Amino acid sequence: MNTKVWKVDKHVDNLENNPQVVDAARFLQENEVVALPTETVYGLGGNAESDVAVEKIFAAKGRPSDNPLIIHIADKKQINAFVTEIPEKAEILMERFWPGPLTIIFKKKDGVLSDKATGGLDTVAVRMPDHPVALALLKKCQLPIAAPSANSSGKPSPTNAQHVIEDLNGKIAGLLDGGSTGVGVESTVLDCTEEIPVILRPGGVTKEQLAEVVGDVHLDAALIDETSKPKAPGMKYQHYAPNAPLYLVNGDKSFLQRLIEEKQEEGLRVGVLATAESVGAYQSDVTIACGKRSELESVATALYETLRAFNQEKVDIIFSEMFPNTGVGHAIMNRLQKAAGNKIINE
Repeated sequence: MNTKVWKVDKHVDNLENNPQVVDAARFLQENEVVALPTETVYGLGGNAESDVAVEKIFAAKGRPSDNPLIIHIADKKQINAFVTEIPEKAEILMERFWPGPLTIIFKKKDGVLSDKATGGLDTVAVRMPDHPVALALLKKCQLPIAAPSANSSGKPSPTNAQHVIEDLNGKIAGLLDGGSTGVGVESTVLDCTEEIPVILRPGGVTKEQLAEVVGDVHLDAALIDETSKPKAPGMKYQHYAPNAPLYLVNGDKSFLQRLIEEKQEEGLRVGVLATAESVGAYQSDVTIACGKRSELESVATALYETLRAFNQEKVDIIFSEMFPNTGVGHAIMNRLQKAAGNKIINE
């Protein structure tokens, strides 16, 4: 299969009628899959009402079929077709954070969406992306679009079109190249089917921001205790992993440097994920600055590109600094722990 690439400037006017967007929308209407930019990462979109389209998404990614997909829409009214009710707190959150990096879980209506898209569950995860190209495409195709991240399952999510090409070229029908994404980590997934909303995946909207709007917000037990069964099926899988084994280091810089030297003595090529403030502190084979510790949003933005960069450097092992589990730091640590398979070295 040849993957068609459409390049579009997100700053141009009337994007909905841009020839590239129109063509990509036609592909979606014909139940092909198309990678598209969002404000978080690139998504791999397909018609959420079609088993055929959804099966193509799973096949391209190599994604486990019990891992439900997030449905993307361009207009809040679209959800009336496939959810049974919109709880008051969900309505408030939609008003405050849509479009944006917040996915809300609702009870679903039967017989509208592909059961393959919702993993056979009685719920559906929905979001409205905050990206002009994505919104234009969604408006043009007039379909609910299922869209997980546009990468091979388990690998770092793509934050630019080249990352998509590296993983999926020849496996998908099209790629709408709208430039680099912004937030860098996926959306927050929030279950609003119960009285107190529950965060199933931390992301671009923080627990603190949600609580400011609707009061109490809980964390899924699996986000606190790795032995607990996650409520969201997809969270049980390893994600975001670079090619080399990744270890999180809970200790000071001198402790991390000792780990580097031990592995170098074994003949290994060692990589370190650090921040701009500490990048000069390590004598590793490859040290990459992943944003600034003083600006955790910049770490989130650069995280997946940094993990992919270690693949290009062909390191044998990667050590990473750890980050505070507050604000967007919670999402950063969640992704790093998934990428490392929860391998943490304590001082």
